[in-house]
Formats: sequence, C-alpha cells, structure tokens
Amino acid sequence: MIAPRTATAPPPGPAAPPAPGTARRTALTAALLAALAAVLVLTFVADGYYVHPGALSWWYLGCWLLFAGAAWSLRRVPARHRAGLVLAGGVLVAATGLAAPPTTSTDMFRYAWDGRVQAAGISPYDHVPADPALARLRDGWLFPDGAACAGPDRASLGEPGRCTRLNRPRVHTIYPPVAEAYFLGVHALSPEGARHKPFQVGGAVLAVATTGVLLLVLRRRGADPGRAAYWAWCPAVPIEAVNNAHVDGLAVLFAVAGLGAVAVAGLGAVAVRRRAAGGVLIGAGIAAKMLPAVVLPGALAGVLAGRRPDWRRAAAALLPAAACVALAYLPYVLLSHASVFGYLGGYAKEEGYDDASARSRYGLLRLVLPDAWALPAALLLIALVVLYVLRRGDPERPWSGALLVLGWAFCLLTPGYSWYALLLVALVALDGRWEWLAVAAAGAVCYVTAWAVPHSFDVVRTSAYAVAAAVAAAGWAVRRRAPSQARVTV
Repeated sequence: MIAPRTATAPPPGPAAPPAPGTARRTALTAALLAALAAVLVLTFVADGYYVHPGALSWWYLGCWLLFAGAAWSLRRVPARHRAGLVLAGGVLVAATGLAAPPTTSTDMFRYAWDGRVQAAGISPYDHVPADPALARLRDGWLFPDGAACAGPDRASLGEPGRCTRLNRPRVHTIYPPVAEAYFLGVHALSPEGARHKPFQVGGAVLAVATTGVLLLVLRRRGADPGRAAYWAWCPAVPIEAVNNAHVDGLAVLFAVAGLGAVAVAGLGAVAVRRRAAGGVLIGAGIAAKMLPAVVLPGALAGVLAGRRPDWRRAAAALLPAAACVALAYLPYVLLSHASVFGYLGGYAKEEGYDDASARSRYGLLRLVLPDAWALPAALLLIALVVLYVLRRGDPERPWSGALLVLGWAFCLLTPGYSWYALLLVALVALDGRWEWLAVAAAGAVCYVTAWAVPHSFDVVRTSAYAVAAAVAAAGWAVRRRAPSQARVTV
C-alpha cells in the first residue's frame, strides 16, 4: 500500500539582501568599540591618578566620548544584530580592565585581606589589619617594607619601616556578609601568588554576567536590547568593576536580577513567587554593598496608588529581602566577637554625611541653603521622591522608580566616589533614560578631576553635579513634551 502523498513546502528562496548601509553601520560601531577598548587600555597603563590627575581626566574624557559615539552608532544597527554586538563589545570592554593593577583605588587590597583572614578561620569583623594578632598572615605584597613603602598608596602601620597597601588599616572592615563570602570564595579559588588578578577577573565575570541579565530582562520586556550597551560599554564598568575590582559589581548583578524578577503584574501565585525571588536577590545585593537598598522603592512602585495600600504586594518583596539580609548576617554574628557593622558608622561620619560643612557634601543644596539645613533638606527631598514612586511609579518597570530615587539621591548627597554610580549605570540600561549617565560622569569628575585643581576642589565637585542634575532635568522635559512617548516617570 502506497502512503498518500503529503504536501511539501516549497524550497526556500534566496535570503533577502541586507538593507543598504547595514554592514557599514555595524562596522562603524565595531570600530568605535575597538577605539574605546584601545583608549581604555592606554588609560590604565598611564596610571596618573596620584601624580597627574589632570592628564588622567583627559583620558577619561576620551573614553566617555568614544562610549557616547559607540552607543549612538548602535542605534542605527539593525535590531537583530544589537544583542550580539552589545555582548561581544561588553566582553571586550570588560577585558581592558585586566591590563594593569588597580589604578585609582586600594579597596581591592582589603578584599584580599578579608578573604585571607577568613580562610584562616578568623572573623573579618574581629580584628583591624594593623592588629599584631594577625601578623602571621601578612606577606610582602599587602604589607611591604623598606623602600616599597614610598608609594603614594601606602598606609603606615605605626611600626618602623612597615606599611600596608590597605587603606584605613586601623579600622574594622565595613563590608557586609555577602561581600565577605565573595572575598573568601575568590581567595579559595586563587592560585598562590596571584595577587590582584583573581579579583579583577571576578569583576570582569560579574560585569559580563550583568550584561547577560540585562539582555534577558530587556528581551522578555520586548525592549530594545541596545539599552544594555549603556552598562556593557560604559567606561565606569571596566574602570571600577574590573580594574579596581569594586565589589559593587556583585551588588549590581543581584539588584538587576531582583528588579527583573519583581517586574510582574497581578497577585497570582506565580507573581507572588517571582516577587519573593526578586526580594531575595535584592536582599543579597543589600548584603553585598548596602547601596541596593535604594532600589526598594522602585520594587514597591505603585503600592500606594489605590485607596488602600497594597500591603500584600509590598510584603511579597520586602519580607524576603529582609530575611535574606538577616540570614546572611547570622553566621557572622554567631562567629564574631566584635560588631558585624564594623566601620560603617565611622565611615558615614568620615565622609561628612552628618556635617555638611566638613566636606563638599550636599553641594547643590548648600548653594541655596545654610549648611545646617542641607541634611534635613536632602532627607526631605529624597523622601518626597520615594513617596512619588510609591504612589505614581509603574510596578511593571520597577527600575524606573529606582533610577529616579538613586539619581536624585546622588544629586542631593553629591558623593565623591565614582564606583557608587555603577548601580545607576545598570538602572539606566534597564530604563533607557541615558541622560542620567551624566550623574555617573559627575562621579568620575569628583573622584579624579577635582584633585587636579585642589584650590577649587569644592567648586569642581559641585559644578559637576549641577551639570548632571541639569542634564537629567532637561531629559525629563524633552521626554515629557514628546507626543509619541509613552508615559514617563519624572
């Protein structure tokens, strides 16, 4: 018996030719990325932070201009090619941070020390690095002596001829438990004598992983995958997350994944589980660097929108986040004899958050208010932004509210450390409002360029954030007037 004949599809025709100019646009973007990578490598090799911060500022400017050019050029690349180009470019850009040892920060050395202390079975919260009780753990890399102590990034141990690469060697560690677990993990995986490289490699892996999570979230939302380039190609990422190996990269990864999980509508069982998972991830981010706590209002966007607060949706994210933080601290609380909060309070005081006149803190507010009013005014304004997000924010775009809170918090508090802005850069990539990248650039100006003009230090820092705030406000005004633009959070 012969089987009946089945219909067959006609053979596929020739593939449609690419649109005119597609290859040229892609090649231009790739060339700009290659130039960005080359300039980043030269920036790391130049290493002028302690000697020529003015010259280093010009290198930074070149990196940011090339980044802007590449991101703009990507807009003209066909959508189907953008995700692959973003990921490949992100790998290339992140790899540049491996070109030299940490150039503008010594925080990574504390990470290595805390990992070594934990590997010896000692709580990192119990002893300061200068404590003689830990002298047996010292080596010539983290604790040089003699002529090696002449470097500008060395701190005295109070012993003749001895110094350390660790900053603040007489205070307890400030890092939360998930960060400490990361330090221990990197130490355990590091070959003998690897020094700084494992933490830089870890930073590169975290940066690329964050790019991957951003692409997944954007794809699920049906958004332009090219937005992920705002993170993947931003100079702040190879500089701070890779070369300086700041643990903020770990916190950013958790925060981005958490916001992606809570961006779900409805109150069904699946939605509640996803919000709970997102809360756990955000909690892990908080237990890595504290700063991701600022994204919680975004995760709760719209809970006050109705006549009654949506406590069920709020609890679905808040309770798992709080539980994650508590459980992360618990082992260290049980094993430690000293406070697990370490130098956190002293750090806030040292940075002038409790005294606006002590440092160039609250710079924009101090232009129009007395110093004594700056802190209350900052807290009030941030609270109003949080309230706005809770009432008017979009629960399906939690990163939008988180970006609003974090961006204005930076403008009001005017922090001087550029790596704090890594979280903001990732939120820009999720939300697409690129004008907020001006705040990240302002952080770099405060941390590097201001030291080139010590007599105008406060002026430079305040001016940088004033320009950033103006750019962000202008971006909001333009988007609000655009007739074709969907509803945009302020």
